[in-house]
Amino acid sequence: MPRWKKILYALLVTAALVAGGLFGWTFLHRPDTCAEGVERIGDECVGVNGEGYDFGIPEISGVARAIAQENKRIGKDPHVTVAMMLPLQAGSEALRRQIRSDLQGAYLGQLQANEGEGEPPKIRLVLANPGREYAHQAPVVDTLLRMARSPEDRLRAVTGFNLSLDATTKAVAGLTAQKIPVLASRITGDGIANEEGLDAVARPKFPGLARIIPTNHEVARALAAFTGGQDREDRRTVLVHDTRQDSYNESLAKAFDSIEEKGPAGPAEMSFTSPAIDEAGSTGNQFTQIANNICSSEADTVYFAGRTLHLRLFALKLAEVRCVKRHYTIISGSDAASLRQYMSADDWDKLRGTDGEAKVTVQYAAPAHPAAWETELTAWRKEWRERHDREPTAKELPQYLAEPKAALDRLRNLIDTARRAGTDLGAPPSLEDSRTMLVYDGMVTIGTALHQVQSGPAEKVPGLEEVGQEWVRLNAQHRVAGTSGLICLTGGGNPYDKPVAVVELDPGRKGEGTLKYVGLGWPAGTPQPKNCVIPSRTP
Repeated sequence: MPRWKKILYALLVTAALVAGGLFGWTFLHRPDTCAEGVERIGDECVGVNGEGYDFGIPEISGVARAIAQENKRIGKDPHVTVAMMLPLQAGSEALRRQIRSDLQGAYLGQLQANEGEGEPPKIRLVLANPGREYAHQAPVVDTLLRMARSPEDRLRAVTGFNLSLDATTKAVAGLTAQKIPVLASRITGDGIANEEGLDAVARPKFPGLARIIPTNHEVARALAAFTGGQDREDRRTVLVHDTRQDSYNESLAKAFDSIEEKGPAGPAEMSFTSPAIDEAGSTGNQFTQIANNICSSEADTVYFAGRTLHLRLFALKLAEVRCVKRHYTIISGSDAASLRQYMSADDWDKLRGTDGEAKVTVQYAAPAHPAAWETELTAWRKEWRERHDREPTAKELPQYLAEPKAALDRLRNLIDTARRAGTDLGAPPSLEDSRTMLVYDGMVTIGTALHQVQSGPAEKVPGLEEVGQEWVRLNAQHRVAGTSGLICLTGGGNPYDKPVAVVELDPGRKGEGTLKYVGLGWPAGTPQPKNCVIPSRTP
């Protein structure tokens, strides 16, 4: 064979081997996708999808399909994309139900924002899964940044955010640093909030961040004002808190610790360490020791700064301690709104003891409760009639009660309309734990901002900064009537004097315990002013 043919043959063989090697490497190393836009990382499916993918969680299959159907319905209308970012996979049934409640609120809020002809743009909703405890938030944030720059996706806001963790803070910081507006509907940690004041507002920590839920500091103030915490004797209270790194636990512990009480000093704070949000680890043993130590003191009120799973275990251990004729009240934060879902028949029996009397009750500050507005309006009307000897007119009703009541009625009508239309949401939405209400309010707030900034031709898409700058104008005449209360945003994008619903978990005398609405707590000590005009000096 001529030399030149040998060389050519060798080159062809080499090229074939290289090509084959590259193909094999690509085949072996290409991303393992769960669905379009969603990559498998370990045992999780992480990414962004708005086409009905349920991330392998049957509980959310129905609502994921419903969102995809609404996206398809408005596909030819002028629209923008909003991402719902929160962990969408969980091992426990209780957590999967919570995720479903969140997504039901997002879907119903999308319907309300897209209702009727209305002002453009419509909202296309996508689901963004950052993995358990937001562990894989970085690649998801990168995807959302690309979607914000994309003329097809036109991402204009990110909402959701249900856990106050360091990884959540990084996700919010990564988005807002690139001018992506963020509307946090369910995180209470003080570390994920902008400060107030001229200097802070001019240089915000998270530019374009808005929240519709009070911080833990505000929750503690509202609880103290409602329950008379400032008048409680120090010797009768004790703080129990989780030392695991968790922004929610940390800020709630500091908030409870800041409540000023009277009289001699009570028992020192008591700590425990949990392995994770949804893992018990050795906390049961730790709680047994803590409960015994509390029994040795005069304390009968416990401020608990920890997650729902651990709150349940602590309440049960406290009920087991043989303290003669001692009734305990545990006071906790918004995460406790899901506590009832974790309770079994045996749990209720343990909380009430052998004599049928409640040994432990739990009070917590829920961000909302479906019974709040009707209950408060009934009491207000009764007092009005006694003072004026007549029924109040609609205009005489207090806005801070009447407008949220009307918003809740609209949400219930939406739920009823979806039911009559045969829309599969996985299960009938339950408003009791406030999740559906809060996420719905977040979507309605985003829809309000989008419609406010829209001007000119319908095809014109509002810019990212336009949407982010609109948050601070949603007060006074542009307040948002939320099912959880009036949403009146400050210069820092924080809700002014947003009420919390004080709820009590009472085991009763037999059977399943009840979740009872007790009343409203206001961070400022009094209800929001008329028309929600924010005062120049806020407490």
